[in-house]
Amino acid sequence: MLIDLLLVAGGLVLLLFAGDFLVRGAVNLSLRLGIPAFLVGMTVVAFGTSAPELLVSVQAVLAGAGGLALGNVVGSNIANILLVMGAPALLAPVLLGRESLRDFSIMIGATLLFIALAFTGVIGLWQALVLLAAFGLFMADSIIRGRKARIDLDELEGADPNLHGPKIALFLALGLIGLPIGAQLLVTGAVDIAEALGVSDVVIGLTIVAIGTSLPELATTLMAALRREGGVALGNILGSNLFNLLLILGVAGVIGPMTVPAEMLRLDLWVMLGAALVLAPFIWGGRPIGRAFGAILLLAYLGYLWALFLNGG
Repeated sequence: MLIDLLLVAGGLVLLLFAGDFLVRGAVNLSLRLGIPAFLVGMTVVAFGTSAPELLVSVQAVLAGAGGLALGNVVGSNIANILLVMGAPALLAPVLLGRESLRDFSIMIGATLLFIALAFTGVIGLWQALVLLAAFGLFMADSIIRGRKARIDLDELEGADPNLHGPKIALFLALGLIGLPIGAQLLVTGAVDIAEALGVSDVVIGLTIVAIGTSLPELATTLMAALRREGGVALGNILGSNLFNLLLILGVAGVIGPMTVPAEMLRLDLWVMLGAALVLAPFIWGGRPIGRAFGAILLLAYLGYLWALFLNGG
């Protein structure tokens, strides 16, 4: 038990430090490239924080557990908004700008595309190719906008003009490597503790494992909120959800077919869509998510987990 507690503590510490490194590296990278921090959050940061979902989903498909891969991504996308946006808001307002409206619309479009494909009953080869093609269009659009975008130093509150390329690369590497390692340490310790306390596998899967793959996003968004880098925070969430739906499930679907559970069609897909739409008024109005709404998001996530528990997972 002591070793498990140390794993949990070490994982949390590593997540916080790695999240801070990744935010600092992303902000200064956007300064060097002359593009908004939001676009860096949508691409570099989002890819790094989606690494656990990618590993879990690919391993699940290879093991013949396609439902686990689907559940991992859908559950992670729900947690990314309700938990990852809600928790940091309790500590500091999460600023959402209207400049992210385009990417928010793309995320909603990707969510609707996945839901439509899910109702075919399986995410197989052709469905996976559709998802990967959509991901290619998203990346091409991001690259084109990145080339056109221009920023001022005042837009990057946490940027350091004296921070040079090698140090920026080091910060990014420490963040991208440290986040999945920290998440794995915390999940391993937490699962062992839960099993020792007699908690069922269903509860462990719905809580610890689902939240565990969203911990990199949570750590990164928390540090971004504390550093008042709302662009990195929101870009990380929107980008991570896009990567999860289009790239990760696209890659997993190419490796092997994933049958969509009936329960997911009835509940989880609609919770995922509803959670995404919750952000619309804040992005459209350019308003921050404060403590009160952050608490509402967290309560909604707890309610979702409770509903799953009552339905037997």
